[in-house]
Amino acid sequence: MARRNIVIVFLAVAILFFCFCSISICNAASSIFNPISIEHRSAALELFTTTDGSFSSLEEAYEALRTFQILGVEKKAEISPVACPLVVETLTSPSSNPENLFNALRVQQILKCGVDAACLEGVASKLQAVLNDASSLLDFYHSIGSLVLIKNEVSESKVLLEDADSTFHSIKALSQSDGRWRYGYSGAESSTYAAGLALEALAGVVSLASSELDESMIVTVKNDIRKLFDSLEKYDDGSLYFDEKIVDAAEHQNALSTTSSVVRGITAFSAVTPGEIDIPGDKILGLAKFFLGIEVPGTAKDLFNQIDSLACLENNRVSIPLILSLPATVLSLSRKDPLKVQVKTVLGSDAPPVTVKLVQAYKSSAKETPVLENQELKFDPKSSVHHLDLLPLGIDIGDYIFVFRVLLQDPDQKQIYATGGQTHIPVYVTGFIKVDSAEIAVLDNDLGSIETKKELDLSKENILSLSANHLQKLRLSFQLTSPLGHLFKPHQVFLKLRHVTEVEHIFVVGSSGKQFELILVSFFH
Repeated sequence: MARRNIVIVFLAVAILFFCFCSISICNAASSIFNPISIEHRSAALELFTTTDGSFSSLEEAYEALRTFQILGVEKKAEISPVACPLVVETLTSPSSNPENLFNALRVQQILKCGVDAACLEGVASKLQAVLNDASSLLDFYHSIGSLVLIKNEVSESKVLLEDADSTFHSIKALSQSDGRWRYGYSGAESSTYAAGLALEALAGVVSLASSELDESMIVTVKNDIRKLFDSLEKYDDGSLYFDEKIVDAAEHQNALSTTSSVVRGITAFSAVTPGEIDIPGDKILGLAKFFLGIEVPGTAKDLFNQIDSLACLENNRVSIPLILSLPATVLSLSRKDPLKVQVKTVLGSDAPPVTVKLVQAYKSSAKETPVLENQELKFDPKSSVHHLDLLPLGIDIGDYIFVFRVLLQDPDQKQIYATGGQTHIPVYVTGFIKVDSAEIAVLDNDLGSIETKKELDLSKENILSLSANHLQKLRLSFQLTSPLGHLFKPHQVFLKLRHVTEVEHIFVVGSSGKQFELILVSFFH
């Protein structure tokens, strides 16, 4: 029977293991939280834009200035020439309402527009009169907030509240049994967003009181705060938030605005009152995760609410959240990448001395079988990074869940910082796959009797010459091994063959036990 020589060029074996992992990456990405980054600074410069050098309102100007201030972006010199004249005009105008005065004073506090004390004393006198006739929460909020801003720039006697107890009671009368508040005394719905405004206003009353307030009133408000936290909503990734229940569309706020309002309120109230507010640190950490989980918001208002709220959490007397993050969640064994972990505050400042432990690591498909347990990471003070060398620990290629725990080294700091419990983070370990035991054989029949067999090195291009007739078959077989020498079975393997006629053929290679095999029949006909 006639035989013919066959020249075969083996070009590639492609492993689509990463495509399999990418599904898990998309599903797990939402559980990874990172502190504020340079991306937020870039977003602030992009979102807070002016028209002919000015913002649309003093409120927007303040939100831009406050966001830039927190992020360390210097824009005051650029904004002052246009904003300051508007501030002076607003503060000197007899028609300015409390909200306008409040926004002007907030801008003045940052830009220092040179408003003289006499002008501010006049504004304070006007606001005192508004307080005497205040009939809504917003009247109290804007007037008291403005007086607090004026307090540091004029004589205290001009802004202190002689009857602070009465003002406190008037605001407290708007509270509800579930910790929410109303905007007015009649017909107004209860609002979580309003609760934040009320707490800020009450904090202002405490700081403006000419004499010490009744301690029982402070305790009552702290109880209201605890009730408010009973209404926290939760996402699967552990982030917590407040949602607005109010039906009126005109006063409805989204979850970000509502949560921001409450955070400002509780941090302001805790800053001016003695004692502690009994809120578990895990709940404060959950709120921080909510803001960080938004990543980079798409609107100026949302970015302000996110950044300002995180700044409140960064410096508060309730509990300062610490965020565990990984600079990289895809690690290469071939490059000998170590596992790196950072622990920072929400704004990216260094944490106090902590110990980071890898409680356990398990494959995503086998949660009940840990592959690593109880490993303490080493800390590099120069880079502020905790690290662990995975290669000696036997971690092989695959997708894993790493479970971390952060422990404060100084027990006294447990009352200051919130580290949370265990943090679960998906980690993907990659590396170069080696093709071993590769061979090509000519089979005489369906039973697999081998007539000719030659070894291959599929890590590079091969040119082999085999002799076969049209009744015989060609079998290609090989094994795949990981960087640690373990058998590796990817999701799919492709083989590309090029005929001497330059026609290319692509095959899906099946597995048989420990090796992959491909039987070719018609390729040579």
